[in-house]
Amino acid sequence: MRAVVLDGPGPASELVVRELPVPEPAPGWVLIRVHAFGLNRSELYTRLGFSGDAVTWPRVLGIEAAGVVAAAPGGEFAQGQQVVAMMGGMGRSFDGGYAEYTCVPAGQVIAFTSDLPWQVIGAVPEMLQTAHGSLTVGVDARAGQTLLVRGGTSSVGMAAAVLAKRKGLTVLSTTRSPAKAGALEEIGVDHVVIDDGAIAEAVRAIVPEGVDGAVELVGAPTLFDTMAATRVHGTVCFTGMLSNQWTIPDFYPMDMPRGVRLTAYSGDAADLPGAVLQGFLDDIAAGRALVPIDRVYRLDQVPEAHERMESGQATGKLVVLTEPTGTA
Repeated sequence: MRAVVLDGPGPASELVVRELPVPEPAPGWVLIRVHAFGLNRSELYTRLGFSGDAVTWPRVLGIEAAGVVAAAPGGEFAQGQQVVAMMGGMGRSFDGGYAEYTCVPAGQVIAFTSDLPWQVIGAVPEMLQTAHGSLTVGVDARAGQTLLVRGGTSSVGMAAAVLAKRKGLTVLSTTRSPAKAGALEEIGVDHVVIDDGAIAEAVRAIVPEGVDGAVELVGAPTLFDTMAATRVHGTVCFTGMLSNQWTIPDFYPMDMPRGVRLTAYSGDAADLPGAVLQGFLDDIAAGRALVPIDRVYRLDQVPEAHERMESGQATGKLVVLTEPTGTA
């Protein structure tokens, strides 16, 4: 099989397509013929060497994949069943989705049925899991509330906006680039806020008392400002680190706005119920939901895709098809 291998931390050019043996699944594991996979910033962090001892080298990266079951010795899934897989050590402690086949524990696999193109399905798993978890576990978003998405043109940010609109929320999303405002409006965002690093005043000009909830995707540099845009007893969910800044130097808790609740979200396949995945795919097929895809690449174009992800130019999800038809 073809797989994209990284021998150790380095630039995108170090991601190389090689021929590897197809993995042999043990009982309790599932071999998946990968048709598509999305790129995620955690894979960028791994490539840059930020995942520490969690990774052994060489490694096939990729924390998610979409395809069909090639083998399941334990009988958990039928051969040919459409599935997605994500997290749980994929692309870190064992080889992940950047390949024509991947082998993962059965507990990380979710079955579905859909006639959607693979590039659409491949964009969904991790993006949906993170957005869904941020809104439900993190913010506990409810119909009629207001939601701020900080980092709105990221794939998770756009998915969170789509899900929030489906739940009946009023959504404010940020972007640093006025040129990307139209992309947010197209997915139903109610108010686009241009992010210059300090948006609390602009948000409160729209929602004077502050938003009910916020999903923080930029990270540590903007966290306090996001909290300042949130009402008393509102909730800020720290989900992403698009800024690549992991910590807040000289953190002083009393600097936080009074009464604003702060939480965080990270999850895995267990946090994405099969019914939620199937329902979202059905809504896409029926035109009731949109998948924000920036570009689609071939397997041999993964270095190019990583460069685009690292540059921050993407608006939406970057997807790779393992078949030769997946042109950019």
